[in-house]
Formats: sequence, structure tokens, C-alpha cells
Amino acid sequence: MRIQRDFYLNKLFSKRHNGMIKVITGMRRCGKSYLLFNLFSDALRNEGIDESHIIQINLEDRRNNELRDPDKLLQRIDSLIKDSQMYYIMLDEVQMVREFEDVLNSYLNVGNADVYVTGSNARFLSTDVITEFRGRGDEVRVHPLSFSEFFSVWQGGQFMEQALNAYLEFGGLPKVATTEQIVGKKEYLLNLFTQTYLKDIKERYSIQLDADLEELIDVIASNIGCMTNPLKLQNTFKTVKQSNITQDTIKNYLGYMQDAFLIERAVRYDIKGRKYIDTPQKYYFEDLGLRNARLNFRQTEPTHLMENLIYNELRIRGYSVDVGRVTLNTRNERGVSERKQLEVDFVCNKGYDRVYIQSAFAMPTLEKQTQELNSLKRIDDSFQKVVIAGGMQPTYRNNDGILVLNIFDFLLGTVNV
Repeated sequence: MRIQRDFYLNKLFSKRHNGMIKVITGMRRCGKSYLLFNLFSDALRNEGIDESHIIQINLEDRRNNELRDPDKLLQRIDSLIKDSQMYYIMLDEVQMVREFEDVLNSYLNVGNADVYVTGSNARFLSTDVITEFRGRGDEVRVHPLSFSEFFSVWQGGQFMEQALNAYLEFGGLPKVATTEQIVGKKEYLLNLFTQTYLKDIKERYSIQLDADLEELIDVIASNIGCMTNPLKLQNTFKTVKQSNITQDTIKNYLGYMQDAFLIERAVRYDIKGRKYIDTPQKYYFEDLGLRNARLNFRQTEPTHLMENLIYNELRIRGYSVDVGRVTLNTRNERGVSERKQLEVDFVCNKGYDRVYIQSAFAMPTLEKQTQELNSLKRIDDSFQKVVIAGGMQPTYRNNDGILVLNIFDFLLGTVNV
């Protein structure tokens, strides 16, 4: 089944022939190779680009093991460039090549070489790679399928609620989305987490005593959308698990999970004080199916899953996303001054644009509506304020100018945020 990913395809075309190395990053099995080797390549062929000018090398394939040697890879590519017309060089999982930066830099000054590479860890975003590329590396971050992409291949008819429930449970990895049997989905996700993602982390960072790492993954998976920090986690391990793991080790493990694109961190932001607060933070899973598989599909609380889903969708749309805090000076019933902190789920920034968003799975009562709207009403700037609500209630704007946005209107882009 062919899954169109026009959002990323358009990004690649917008960066074509820009003299930079196009680095396509993202977690394993999220569709990077398919985007490059199928969708982008087919689009080039449809433009009339000759097959011989599209050079594709999958470095994850054992048959190309010798090409993981940088000199042999250079020789192979050079041997395929035979004239002065443009060649599209596509290298899949290039981090498997030793000194891959040198290989890529070798084509920066080749006028008829347009280079595209994929990679599955944050090594591509690190300072040393940026230095090696001399500012000529151009990242395209690919995520698992968005809900709209998932819905385009949904096999259950036009029932959006059923599709959303399936997406919240099994996530958006393309292989999962195109597998019909639930048993097959679960087996794939369980195996992928253990045999690919977890194994990659252990091997890459030479982790021998891995019980604490696995426990930490379980804790983060169980507490998506909850405030935490390495010190708090250290205390939890000490009291509950009788483990002596340190906060520094926990911080490293969280970094490894972020490097593998398994999780992302949202930092706390004081809206009125206009400053970042280093701790605590929230962590969200890049793919909900993997998160649920890690917990054997036992913890599927819709409130937390919806919050994670909204975070992922905002990141796909290019927003940087923080966790907001609004501090109020109030008086209690005895007239004593108190400081009260209200949370805003997401402070979303893109360029000069900002949006404040609350995730509300359900607002069945006036009390619940007041609770969800309270923090947004306390923000005294003119940026857009939105509550994304579950269920099928219609989208509307209330008397305070706050947009109450139906989850499907948000996910399918019916109403833009």
C-alpha cells in the first residue's frame, strides 16, 4: 500500500539543488527510506530524470557491507557519475559509514551532485557534525504518520472516532498502519521496541547493566505528560526499586532515548516572567504505539494519550513546544496572600507566531470547562489561545476569544492553528 507523504516530499523539493547536504532524520521505521527511495525518486522520474542519474545505496543492507568503508563508498559513487548533468545521490542510514562526514563533505563542492542521506539518531544534529558540514547540512525531520496520513490509509471506513482510537493505541509507524490484524500490530511493535530501539541504545552506548535503563523507560512510558526531573527519578528508584542509580546516569539515559528519537522533552516556561525554568520537565513518546507496546498495552489512559498526540502533531507542524506556567498572586478565604501556579499544557512557537493550547479530553460540566479555561484566561497577551477538546462537539470561539477546537478539526486541518 502506497502512503503519500506530501508534507515531507514538498520539503525535499523545496531544498533541491541548494548546495547543501539534505539530512533526513527520524526514528527507525518511521518511513525515511520510503520517502527517499520511493516517493522522492518516483517524483524525480516523473519529472523526466534519467534512472542512471538517481544513485541509491542502502547502507543498512548487509549486501552493501563493504560500502560502509568510506573510501569504497566514495569510489562507488564516483564511478556512477559519468557526465555533467545533475546526479541525485541518496544514502540510507549513512551513520553506518565510518567518517561519514568526510564522505558527505567530499560532494559539497561537486556542482552536479545533489546529496540526500537518512539517519536514525541525533548524531546528525550534534555540534561536531554541524562543524564538519560548515553550515551546509540541511535537516528534514521525519515523524511517524500524522493522524491525517494514517486516516488516508485507514481500513475501517469513514468512522473517525474508531480511527482515532486505533491511532492512539497502535501509533503511526507505517508498517503498523498497513497491518490489518491486531495481533500482528502488537507483535510488530513489541519486537521492534526490544530488538531494534532498545538494542540500538544498549549497543551504541555499551550499556551492560541494563535493568535500570529498562526500568526508566517503563517509568517514563507510564508517566507521559507528568512533570519530572532526574533527581525526582533518582529518589523514586531509591525508595521503590532499591536502586542506587544516580541522577547523572538517569540524565544520560534520558539523553540516549532522545538521541534515538524515542522520546522528546518539553521544558517549562514561565509565561508572565518570560523565562525558562530548567526543571521539572515533561517527556512525550514519539510514537504512541511503541509507548503502549512497552507497557504491554495495559495503560491506555485517553487523557494522557491525547495530550501526547497533540504534542506530536504540533511538532510535526514545525512548532517548538514548551510547557507553560502562569503564576498568580491571590488571597485565600482568610485574606492571606498566596502565590498560585496554573499550568498551560503547551506554549507553541514558530517564528514570530505563538499559540497557547490546553488539551481537554472531555469537558462535561461547567466546573470542568472553567478549570480548563482558567489558565488561558489569565494570560494577558494577544496571542491565540486554544482548547483542543475530545469527542465530536463542534468547534467554536467563546466570549473570552478562546477557540474551543474539536480534536478532529485540529488533526485533519479543518481549522488551522
